[in-house]
Amino acid sequence: MNLTDLETLVEFHYWATKRVLDAAASLTPDEFTRDLGNSFPSVRDTLGHLYAADWIWCSRWEGEPLAALPNPKTFPDLASIRQAWDTHEPRLRGVLKHFGEIGVDQPIEYVRDGVRWAQPFWQSFQHLVNHGTYHRGQVITMLRQLGVNGPPSTDLIAFYRQQQAV
Repeated sequence: MNLTDLETLVEFHYWATKRVLDAAASLTPDEFTRDLGNSFPSVRDTLGHLYAADWIWCSRWEGEPLAALPNPKTFPDLASIRQAWDTHEPRLRGVLKHFGEIGVDQPIEYVRDGVRWAQPFWQSFQHLVNHGTYHRGQVITMLRQLGVNGPPSTDLIAFYRQQQAV
């Protein structure tokens, strides 16, 4: 895994996230927060978890002490979570630029649930994107349960195909 690969993954991550956010734009406030019995109950809670994962990994990569995770309830509507992501995206891209090509293999140490871990930066970055794919899929299922068509495919191959067409 090299810097170019990670740059491609971050492009995919935000491309797919924006597609999901765009599809969720048609939800009413009730639909946005409705408990659908998922691992995170609502579209809002799942998107909030996904945002929190971006936030926590950036904090780890920047070596910052972890504060309380962003609470999904602080996002009353889709516009507020979209704004949080728009504000956060440059931070994530900045972390990637900071690590650069020579930092891709740098070990990242952190503590989770009292256990100390260390993995190369590229593994945790790849995990962030994979984690996002998993939860975006959950949101898409919830959107379908709520009668929303779309979004267009968020599959990695769809991203690659779109990039080739440009």
